[in-house]
Amino acid sequence: MFTTIEQFKELWKKESENTKKIFSALTNDSLNKKVADDHRTLGRMAWHIVTTFPEMMNRIGLKVEGVKENAPLPKSADEITKAYEKVSTSLIQQITKNWNDDTLQVEDDMYGEKYKRGDSLYMLLSHETHHRAQMTVLMRQAGLKVPGIYGPAKEEWSQYGMNEPEV
Repeated sequence: MFTTIEQFKELWKKESENTKKIFSALTNDSLNKKVADDHRTLGRMAWHIVTTFPEMMNRIGLKVEGVKENAPLPKSADEITKAYEKVSTSLIQQITKNWNDDTLQVEDDMYGEKYKRGDSLYMLLSHETHHRAQMTVLMRQAGLKVPGIYGPAKEEWSQYGMNEPEV
């Protein structure tokens, strides 16, 4: 849980940059990649991350702008990335303008349970991280280079003067 706005903003800055790295590696052709017929495509998963901002944050009093929660899936990877940048920026603007550290202790209904707003922000961040990780699997299956997030990706070890780990 976050107890200060500054804690959230510091972590959000890093994690949103990580998400942008993943989104920037997407191609228009890769957006339709999925692991099974009854699973989301890579594009749908990325778009789910974007549309979760207005859906989830509206529940806790933040009016995140940029896309509507039921907006249709864009046709291009660039549109998805730009939409992500808009909702991510709007989130920080809304928090900075409307909240203070005490606001993080306010409880709201979140899917039938009571959550403190600091917990809801953590849930948004965890949700994004979870789906971002799923996306990397689909990206590999689509033949895309996966950027390193918390360390080098398979293709990046040599840039650090190291051999990639044994498989």
